[in-house]
Amino acid sequence: MPEITAALVKQLRDKTGAGMMDCKKALEEAQGDVAEAEVVLRKKGMSSAAKRTTRAAHQGQIGAYIHPGSQLGVLVEINCETDFVARTPDFTELVKDIAMHVAAADPRYLRRENVPNDVLEKEKEIARDRAKAEGKPEKVLDKIVEGRLAKFYEEVCLMEQPFIKDNTVTIEQLLKALNAKMQENIIISRFSRFKVGDAAPSS
Repeated sequence: MPEITAALVKQLRDKTGAGMMDCKKALEEAQGDVAEAEVVLRKKGMSSAAKRTTRAAHQGQIGAYIHPGSQLGVLVEINCETDFVARTPDFTELVKDIAMHVAAADPRYLRRENVPNDVLEKEKEIARDRAKAEGKPEKVLDKIVEGRLAKFYEEVCLMEQPFIKDNTVTIEQLLKALNAKMQENIIISRFSRFKVGDAAPSS
């Protein structure tokens, strides 16, 4: 059987959008024939790049960041589809960058869907009362509240925050760019931020 080189795997991956390991296995099955390997992937339903976001992401890394002085620390879990991608420099850099971002930007939630309803209702109430106090007419209050909620999400939701190393892109856009580059489903699963003194005192 001909050697299955990284270049060959990349060629098939670029054509199909399938995961790295799936491409390698398909090429092995097709004896190194790219066209035949594409057929193999299609038969298995793995050739659509558009399906990346629905694919299971069970590999990845847990990253940590400790701020100088050891008063602030972060743990993040970022997942991808294959251990091959999890070990790449690009993925490792993403994990480090996200951990550092969480330390600096202090998000409270991952996505807007994670904001508890009571917190959201309180923010709406504050935004509406503030607009009324500013003398805004009743007919535009809903629009103002909507705008201020968008700003609230940007401040407290990790995926909507501007990236600290490049504030022209959000964390979500940063993730999408790496998704496209690596052609795998890459997601932030969870994060925790620890600051000395923030924990509730023991009773």
